[in-house]
Amino acid sequence: MDQLLAIKAFSRVVESGSFTRAADSLNMPKATLSKLVQALETHLSVRLLHRTTRRVTVTAEGREYYEKSLRILHDLDDIDAAFNAVRSKPRGHLRIDIGGSTAREVLIPLLPDFFTRYPDITLDLGVADRPIDLISDNVDCVIRGGPLVDSSLIARNIGYATLVTCATPAYLKAFGVPAYPDELRNGHRLVSYLSPQSGRPFPLRFERNGEKIEITCAHRIGVNESNAHLAAGLAGLGIIQTFSYSLGALLQQGELVEVLPDWRPAGYPFHLVYPQNRHVTHRLRVFIDWLADWFPRRVAGEEESGTQARRIHSES
Repeated sequence: MDQLLAIKAFSRVVESGSFTRAADSLNMPKATLSKLVQALETHLSVRLLHRTTRRVTVTAEGREYYEKSLRILHDLDDIDAAFNAVRSKPRGHLRIDIGGSTAREVLIPLLPDFFTRYPDITLDLGVADRPIDLISDNVDCVIRGGPLVDSSLIARNIGYATLVTCATPAYLKAFGVPAYPDELRNGHRLVSYLSPQSGRPFPLRFERNGEKIEITCAHRIGVNESNAHLAAGLAGLGIIQTFSYSLGALLQQGELVEVLPDWRPAGYPFHLVYPQNRHVTHRLRVFIDWLADWFPRRVAGEEESGTQARRIHSES
């Protein structure tokens, strides 16, 4: 038995909760992985996992063995990484999960630079606004905006995005340009962004001179995906609030017009998140550092659209 490989196989089953997902992540047949775990149990003379047709659970002995062996695996990875970082370029495969508009407008346009710097790294991008389980889905890291809710994960702040409230010129001519956030509660149509997890609409946030206002009211349409949310605004279905990095050309060309520009809320935080019990490989480390350097620059653009909003207001 290759005990080190068996320990890696067992640890990945614990982390993913599935023999199938563990085998996929280690790029080995499921039967091979199962034999490794069985051989490890025989070697230790203890049952590490309870197996049924529906689920895999860790025994008390298995949990203790996992926690102790994990330290050994991390130490070994640290030793390998230290030597590899000096002697070779980072290489290997990364699985990254990211929201739709952030992938389209921020990460993907930057990737030519990343691949020029690190030609031996390959990426799989899972693009969706839905939350995922980093462990069971075997994802190296997730890029998400908003407050952090899971303290079991490690997060690195990579920057702040600007939220902009806007609508089409045709909509503003028909319904008027609001001068104060509370005006959105009466006579205006909103396109809400719905939480992919709960289905509830996120409130529109406004802030000026220390005064903070949140608007949550009946919406004309709700959308739970960022690209479709923007498309609904472009279709003239109502007022939307979204990130400025998705709006650059649309605001400059007048397809959308910012409203309430003096009420932009504070920057919306973005984080790169990864499991705390998984070693940060050399390839993941360089990706994290590279994105932390580029992300703030990519999302920092500010579009001056308030003048156009005031012009339409004066004409309506």
